[in-house]
Amino acid sequence: MKKFPNLETERLVLSEVVQSDVPNIVLHANNRNVTDNTRSLPFPYTEKDAVDWIRIINKGFHNEDQYAFAIRRKNGLEFIGAIGLTISLSNNRAELGYWLAEPFWNKGLITEAVQRLLKFGFENLNLNKIIAVYLSSNEASGKVMVKNGMIKEGVFKDHDVKKDHSVYEGKYVSLIQYRLLKSEYESL
Repeated sequence: MKKFPNLETERLVLSEVVQSDVPNIVLHANNRNVTDNTRSLPFPYTEKDAVDWIRIINKGFHNEDQYAFAIRRKNGLEFIGAIGLTISLSNNRAELGYWLAEPFWNKGLITEAVQRLLKFGFENLNLNKIIAVYLSSNEASGKVMVKNGMIKEGVFKDHDVKKDHSVYEGKYVSLIQYRLLKSEYESL
């Protein structure tokens, strides 16, 4: 894919993350309530973190093993979160990840974005399997997966150590993994 895809839902545009998004990325990601619910966002979250992340995801797009989208509301187009697929090319599967700015929680926006990205992964990238993992403390993320027809595969007890200045720093966290196979997606 030479040109970064633009995906739309009823209320959202999922588009390329660009340098002009950096102030909004930092504004929304530099929030303990957000970082405490993710596996990898650091706290505090700085401009350097945002610039480095954009560099990494651009390289991933160039290598065709990562598609990271800005989540934008159609009625404003400002950056309010991110969603993406990290692809294992040799296994024809991807891991789905996402985060959303706190002011936009509990409005069904992530559920809508996940639904669109699953469609992109199966219909455009022809993936066989998409997994998603969430911290056991973030039950809302699990509900998003269930609403999108994903199936629980397992619990990884004390699987990661948080290293991000969160309330969990230095502690083991458990992960819960969901999946969706292309055949399961097609039967939804």
